[in-house]
Amino acid sequence: MKIFRFGALAAGSAFYLFATQQAAAQSRNCAPRDAVVSRLAQGYGESRQSMGLGSNNAVVEVFASAETGTWTITVTTPNGLTCLVASGQSFETLAEAAPIIDSDA
Repeated sequence: MKIFRFGALAAGSAFYLFATQQAAAQSRNCAPRDAVVSRLAQGYGESRQSMGLGSNNAVVEVFASAETGTWTITVTTPNGLTCLVASGQSFETLAEAAPIIDSDA
């Protein structure tokens, strides 16, 4: 009987964890990466402008449209779930050099 209780508790805990992760993902505007990239391209004309590796091996990407000026920042987890982090308008591409720091302060 103790094995059954432990199994039921473990299964219930796993279901609860899965359900709360799904609810969190939905509230953060998350979806499979292919769906997000397609929506950004078709709905806003945005394409990937830059990317980098964040904490926990998450891929951070910036999508933008030079025509409309809209931009979106996404984070994709290792399991392929992509979440929208921020979006806005007036995107500009910059190519700035790092500032030279003078040691004669």
